[in-house]
Amino acid sequence: MKILIKNGIVVTDEYKKRQNVYIEDEIITKVKENYEAEADVVLDAEGAFILPGLVDAHCHLRDPGYEYKEDIVSGTRSAAMGGFTSVACMANTNPVADNKTVIRYIIDKANREGLVHVFPIGAMTKGLKGEELSEIGEMKEAGIVGVSDDGYSVANSSVMKKVMLYANMFDLPVICHCEDLNLAEDGVMNEGALSTEMGLRGISKASEEIMIARDILLSKRLNVPVHICHVSTAVGVEIIRNAKKNGVKVTAETCPHYFTLTEKACEGYNTLAKVNPPLRNEEDVEAIIQGLCDGTIDIIATDHAPHHIDEKNVEFDKAANGLVGFETALPLSYTALVKAGHMSMMELVRKMSTKPAEILKIDKGRLIEGKKADITIFDPNVDYTIDIETFASKSKNSPFHGFPVSGKVVVTIVNGRIVVKDGKLLD
Repeated sequence: MKILIKNGIVVTDEYKKRQNVYIEDEIITKVKENYEAEADVVLDAEGAFILPGLVDAHCHLRDPGYEYKEDIVSGTRSAAMGGFTSVACMANTNPVADNKTVIRYIIDKANREGLVHVFPIGAMTKGLKGEELSEIGEMKEAGIVGVSDDGYSVANSSVMKKVMLYANMFDLPVICHCEDLNLAEDGVMNEGALSTEMGLRGISKASEEIMIARDILLSKRLNVPVHICHVSTAVGVEIIRNAKKNGVKVTAETCPHYFTLTEKACEGYNTLAKVNPPLRNEEDVEAIIQGLCDGTIDIIATDHAPHHIDEKNVEFDKAANGLVGFETALPLSYTALVKAGHMSMMELVRKMSTKPAEILKIDKGRLIEGKKADITIFDPNVDYTIDIETFASKSKNSPFHGFPVSGKVVVTIVNGRIVVKDGKLLD
């Protein structure tokens, strides 16, 4: 199929200009001002941004084992609706993705039934127990793009050192969930006046910050790269900033809920706002935004974490952690960061497309001639309120229902195939 995208503004991490884009046989063959050619489909992108397809470096597809929450089919449909053309899924499945068999299952199912590119992340340790290294080499051969025990820190520093050294042998990023569980002490929200007022056990910010520092120190001593997940605190940002100034090979991510919400979203015992790490204070939100703007935080990930309604519609301390993020990440980020004047659209593209692909070392996140046609068309002029009932995800656990945003994904193209058009999935 030949596709011509006209009248839009192409935005990459390097430039922003009005250009037409021509796609032929799954490949971007021309990116040029006023370019015209015969096409099977002509898309008018007047007033919209034409972006390299978004890349999510951190999500949960729940497949295998928890398909009642999400599966590869529904998860990739949700990703496509959010403008993501490539997603990297975490290993906390059932069975755990700690071996080549599970990795191959994920890749094969995604190739057969998925709507976007799926890149599995393998477990650091067997069963996510933090004790014995997974068969990282075999999983790399099967197709993983990184290793992580996301949901858990590897508490034993000796084991973590071995993970870093072994993963580095296979040129795989080490992706760290930073949480000292002993210090977290079974807390359920941010520790402070509000947790006390609500009568809930709080989670100290130090439980995250200590493990960020530990993993950065190991990275420095071993001279191997490390990637820090879902940074949520001002001190965490400062630790990473100082490490980068000292030449440590560290990259970091945050998620839209950490720069758009505070712990106040938990008021009324709102379990939809229960996440891990927990929502923090206003000063932490400000620090996260500053960290994104000055490059301390490299990327924005969704941490898309679907849960069945029965796992959220319970007492706060018993509710599951996490929220669905594919379909809200881009409009939230555009509204809170670009429209608010904190960063340019070019910088946002780098945070949500180019740099995540670089960290995962995948050939994605570029809108240039000769590359596969993974493209997102985003109209920044549409103002609306988020409606969870419209989500393509099986799960609707989002605290952003009714949240006003600007910008909507109108077209998603994966491998030269239009999968979302006029803001709707094409079956």
